[in-house]
Amino acid sequence: MFDLVAPRYDEFTRRFSYGMDAGWKRAVVTEVASRVPRGARVFDVACGTGDLAFGVAAAVRGARVTGVDASPRMIALARARRAGVTGATGGTGGTGGTGGTATPEFVVGDMSRLDAADGSADAITAGYAFRNAPDHRAALAEAARVLRPAGVLVTLDFHRPEHPLWRALFLGYLRVAGNAVGWWWHREPVAYGYIAPSVAAFVSAPRFGDDLAASGFDVSHVRTWVWGGVAMHVAIRRR
Repeated sequence: MFDLVAPRYDEFTRRFSYGMDAGWKRAVVTEVASRVPRGARVFDVACGTGDLAFGVAAAVRGARVTGVDASPRMIALARARRAGVTGATGGTGGTGGTGGTATPEFVVGDMSRLDAADGSADAITAGYAFRNAPDHRAALAEAARVLRPAGVLVTLDFHRPEHPLWRALFLGYLRVAGNAVGWWWHREPVAYGYIAPSVAAFVSAPRFGDDLAASGFDVSHVRTWVWGGVAMHVAIRRR
């Protein structure tokens, strides 16, 4: 499904959120940049075409950023975008090189089984990631394994609103709009129609905070938008 939507994924997220997606992602990048050292090792899981990975690479000098996604087509588009960034900036194309702006690496992989040593990362970003994991608690445990003690995990995702009336309205909008755009663009309603049931089956923002705590994190703070329908969690790996 993500291979199908990859070519128009960025356009969809911006239109579907009425342009708010860009601001949410800037908030994630700002949090990471304020908490990691120069040359930090960062993973962006379920990276899509690389919005957060590129943002962190630009914001943290010398950052070594790796974007990981299960969709080969998303990764192919991220790599093509990387080539364009490298050519435009005159950079070396490496992550952390001194000849220009550092650019991320991108690999196909599973966020629940990262190809990384224990305690090897300073930060992990996750945009619309854990909601799409088969078991988000297992994926949180994997993030805890890879992060060093006091490393930071910053997540951005849709969550089930706690208020019943708003939850019904929110999910109804996601369902109707997602199915319509999926049919219009791809002749496959499920292409974006899956979002509503995935949110309905996910947890609220407060419950996700509880899951973070149970997985070895201390939640620093939570920022919500759309009356709890979207949230950013900033969590620190316990020492």
